[in-house]
Amino acid sequence: MKYKTVVTVCCIAFASALLAPSLRADDWNRKTKITFSQPVEIPGVHLAGYGVLPAGTYWFKILDSQSDRHIVQIFSQDELTVYATILAIPNYRLTATDKTVMTFRERPAGQPEALRAWFYPGRNWGEEFVYPKARAIELAKITNTPVLYTPMEIPLEVAEPIKSADEPVVLQLKQAPIMAIKPTGDEVQVAEVVTPPPAEAEVATTEAASTLPKTASPFPLIALFGLLALGGAFTLRAVASRVQ
Repeated sequence: MKYKTVVTVCCIAFASALLAPSLRADDWNRKTKITFSQPVEIPGVHLAGYGVLPAGTYWFKILDSQSDRHIVQIFSQDELTVYATILAIPNYRLTATDKTVMTFRERPAGQPEALRAWFYPGRNWGEEFVYPKARAIELAKITNTPVLYTPMEIPLEVAEPIKSADEPVVLQLKQAPIMAIKPTGDEVQVAEVVTPPPAEAEVATTEAASTLPKTASPFPLIALFGLLALGGAFTLRAVASRVQ
């Protein structure tokens, strides 16, 4: 009886190993399905002609994460096309929700809303998107709120989707300085308009990124748990035989 019980526990542990890696992977890149009911203006480097996304369903994912900035990508519904690669920085909120929250900058009637931030379920901080300087100045005046921008000249359109964190445009985004522009036209530091997450939250994110890269595979871990389970079963069987 004891032998069967322990074997059952080992099998449960093995099954848990099958599920856990995929869950951690989704949490790391925060893959999220978003449906827009109307066109939405987006910042960042986008495919030619897609500065405004048509109404439809898209996937949002983190391409790369550093302590003070993130690179977010927007995929097509079938995940085969990358429409945009966007620079963002963490922005803290007091209350987390159990659902995805997207915030927008309101625009005059007839014009698409401009994407502002993306909050992943269960997190107190999300991604505040960074616009090119010229567009940030316009949005700040229109919406009467500060807008994040980068003064670095970065190509806004690309002919081919960005597929790697090592591509030149992504490296530019990682190094680009970030400021904020007020409706008055005054330039201010990001800290005046964005609340960074607590230090421990950033440490946890950095550790997750270093231990679970995008290309990480769950199979080595699965094999390890399988071997441990089998080894434990054979050991218990040997012990049971000796006792008898």
